[in-house]
Amino acid sequence: MPGPVKTLRILSGGAAHGLVEKVRADFERDTGCRLDGTFSAVGAMRDKLLAGEPADVMILSRALIDGLAASGHVVRESIADVASVATSVAVRVGDPVPDVSTADALREALAAADAIHFPDPAQATAGIHFANVLKKLGLTDATADRLRLGPNGAIAMKALAASTAHRPIGCTQETEIRGTPGVVLVAPLPPGCDLTTVYTAAIVATSTTRAEADEFLRRLKAVPPR
Repeated sequence: MPGPVKTLRILSGGAAHGLVEKVRADFERDTGCRLDGTFSAVGAMRDKLLAGEPADVMILSRALIDGLAASGHVVRESIADVASVATSVAVRVGDPVPDVSTADALREALAAADAIHFPDPAQATAGIHFANVLKKLGLTDATADRLRLGPNGAIAMKALAASTAHRPIGCTQETEIRGTPGVVLVAPLPPGCDLTTVYTAAIVATSTTRAEADEFLRRLKAVPPR
């Protein structure tokens, strides 16, 4: 009789969800190992690991992976950059597409919006950055009552898609926008406000599926840039 099916457990930033899906079918077919992924804000995923949640592979921002390597939670030799993702602006499907090509244009677009959806700046890379962009543009106080936070970028974009506001707008990682029905990508944040996040993978030190984790990371690294 065949043995139990192995499972590779992944804790990942939401922006890397699409990358994982690109390799899932072939990986599972070729290795017989099932992928079990949890995707959310990078800080929340780091905290899950530190709280003792079992995992084999982490995909987070480089800074968080480096911190986990320093504390011995991931294998330093396994660390690999796997994707670069731009923090970008979104609107609902069918809404007018605003000009966000410059900092001044972005300020006007945000000031005109009656709801602004983005991920929680306490946990998410894009949320932290966008909160700083609002501050840089002098909009923190002026938009305070219009800010709509989601626990991660995917949920923030789902809320944008379902918004009943007149002129809502959103901001999160490009891949989370592209992966959400009902919203469209406008453009990356403009020069001076932009952020491209490098997502980095590493094998958890306590992983019991090390060979499968090595193969999974090899396949992630082989995915060509979009």
